[in-house]
Amino acid sequence: MKRRILHTPEGVRDIYNDECERKQILQDKLKQAIECYGYRIIETPTFEFFDIFGKEIGTTPSKDLYKFFDREGNTLALRPDITPSIARAAAKYFIEEDMPIRLYYAGNTFINNSSYQGRLKESTQLGAELIGDNSVDADAEILSMAVECLLASGLKEFQLSVGHSDFFQGLMESAGFDEEAMEELRELIANKNYFGVEEVISNREMEENLRELFHMLGNYYFSREEMAKARALAVDYPRILSAVVRLEELQKALEAYQIDDYVSYELGMVGNYQYYTGIIFAGYTFGSGEPIVKGGRYDKLLTYFGKQAASIGFAIVVDQLLAALGRQNAVMEMPGRGTLLVYAKGRLAEAVTQATQIRKSGGSVELIGMDSWRAREEYEAYAEQNRKENVIFLD
Repeated sequence: MKRRILHTPEGVRDIYNDECERKQILQDKLKQAIECYGYRIIETPTFEFFDIFGKEIGTTPSKDLYKFFDREGNTLALRPDITPSIARAAAKYFIEEDMPIRLYYAGNTFINNSSYQGRLKESTQLGAELIGDNSVDADAEILSMAVECLLASGLKEFQLSVGHSDFFQGLMESAGFDEEAMEELRELIANKNYFGVEEVISNREMEENLRELFHMLGNYYFSREEMAKARALAVDYPRILSAVVRLEELQKALEAYQIDDYVSYELGMVGNYQYYTGIIFAGYTFGSGEPIVKGGRYDKLLTYFGKQAASIGFAIVVDQLLAALGRQNAVMEMPGRGTLLVYAKGRLAEAVTQATQIRKSGGSVELIGMDSWRAREEYEAYAEQNRKENVIFLD
């Protein structure tokens, strides 16, 4: 039993020493980048009523939630995703607000993945939500802020892949796919299995323009010419056309932020969450097989909580980003950790007085009693290992 309680359950881990410090430094950098855009921090509970994340909301499937009961028998769930919690809080505290609301958050999420997936079941997310603005300018602001956050982290090479949820939904509607066929295609596209997509649509009768639009699902890095071609092909399909036009407008808006090098377009993108209603995006870099940032527009989510407010946001997966930075050998400045004061037996009062003076002047002091059998070099090595800027001996 004692051996077992030293270990963590599958899918969660301890973070300590330099790794934990690097994670805190990274989060501070991300927070500063977001605050530069005028966003204010909000905290929501780690667990909520199950309905906040239920099927109707369109977030994580019930089988992947950690569920439990309170004393009154209500079903609760550890949050798998923070956006629905922000939507609930915004509807509760800003119900009368008709100006844009800018909020950001940091917290842990919990998803009960199957063990074979090899993913952590607890991860830290830091993200932002722009509530009450349905404009393409709001889309551009969120994408720009995501880019600025990644640059602030020290990441050099990354790409935001941008799509639109209505492109896929419009294809499904126009081709007359039922729910089962739609889910099959969604899974094929999510797995980048475009040969499978081709096989499914080859057995369907459809207009040639629609078939060509299906073929665009596997295209990346859309040029203006390709986007114009998609617009021409979609002229008879209003929902698809609206998605393409919005992406064209977004391209123009992003020119003001000068982040074109970090943004590409992927018409075949499908979001993880069913509540997305507009642009969706994910950020990738080498050294991470999973997205380091993900987000999108969710114009209907707040209506479930009683507020009409178009919204868009993103979340950075801090653990994935930290791992990617490590694999890319990105340099993260680690601050010194003050003074190590080593005192001999009988000199505690003198050591405390000196430490107190340093602390009152804004410094940091770690006190350690001197063992007669240790050499000074051992304390100096300890100080270096723990990034102490100074060592004082009272012997």
